[in-house]
Amino acid sequence: MLAVPTKCVRAQRVISQQRKFQRALHDLVTLPNNKPVIAHGPPGRSASTGHVATVFGCTGFLGRYLVAKLAKAGTQVIIPYREEDEKRHLRVTGDLGQIVSMEWDLRNDDQIAECVRHSDIVYNLVGREYETKNFNFDAVHATGAQRIANIAAQSGVARFVHVSHLNASHNSPSEFYRSKARGDDLVQEAFPSATIVRPAIMYGYEDRLLNNMAIWPIWWKLNHMQTKIRPVHVMDVAQALTNLISVPSQPGTFNLPGPSTLSFEYLLALMSSVTYTPPSRAPVVPKAVAIALAKAAQAVWWPALSPDEVVRRYLDDADVPGDWDKVGVVPDEIEQHAITYLRRYRSAENYARPTVLPSSRDALYEIP
Repeated sequence: MLAVPTKCVRAQRVISQQRKFQRALHDLVTLPNNKPVIAHGPPGRSASTGHVATVFGCTGFLGRYLVAKLAKAGTQVIIPYREEDEKRHLRVTGDLGQIVSMEWDLRNDDQIAECVRHSDIVYNLVGREYETKNFNFDAVHATGAQRIANIAAQSGVARFVHVSHLNASHNSPSEFYRSKARGDDLVQEAFPSATIVRPAIMYGYEDRLLNNMAIWPIWWKLNHMQTKIRPVHVMDVAQALTNLISVPSQPGTFNLPGPSTLSFEYLLALMSSVTYTPPSRAPVVPKAVAIALAKAAQAVWWPALSPDEVVRRYLDDADVPGDWDKVGVVPDEIEQHAITYLRRYRSAENYARPTVLPSSRDALYEIP
């Protein structure tokens, strides 16, 4: 026979269930427009943080991880998309009804307004690594960012987070970096309390850093591999952006570089040691020849190396301190995750071999 719970046991269960739904004062967030945001429900994806976030650029490299982290915490996320197939994988990142997809175009003000009118925070992650016949760098990074910030301000959105780049500068030889700097200025003009986030080049499963080095190492030998960058894990940047949602207001510019400054030479050596492939013996291509080849390739296939990317391969990352402590994240070193993203480039006989990196970074250069 089944034991029947006593009244005391049943009462304790009821109290236990009620405690799961109880919240404390820290669950109440007062937005700059004096509207309260109250979290409720049990912790996790089935809860509700009380926030509604719009993530422009959600189908990009960083966007998919940001949407997943927001939805996992119980935030309702509006995901504007251009192509149907590009956003399908985002539907399962949140509970039923938490992911709301809306079609949009960067040049359509009405569609942008519809995407932000219910949100209390808007993230702008829209960016382009290369120019196309429809969108150049300025149209995406400057004019487009200004349009989104303007409409968000007019719609009464309380928070606006704009993702730029660590190397954004008006004096940069790269048009990509100059357009990023112009976009930062226009966003701050349209939305004075905006938060500008400047991450360095990011690495991850779908990145254009480690994957590109494994496939096309010759293009990373430009500048004799002496260019120094500060790669940062995409998950760390996504977590930093997620943490901003719990702060009522945090205007200003936050730099998010990786914890170490590394040369292309070191990163190619790291890739070679992890994948058990010999270093590339291809010659170093002169800058003028690389730009000419990039222009020819771009005329046939846009995602190929663009002329502006060639220019960027000669530019060191900005030497500025990171603001990780302000966003509550400790960034990881690239060696901790290299095997995760590069194992697939191993041969079948080497696929299961363990990875034991040298104790010092200098020892990597001695690996044959």
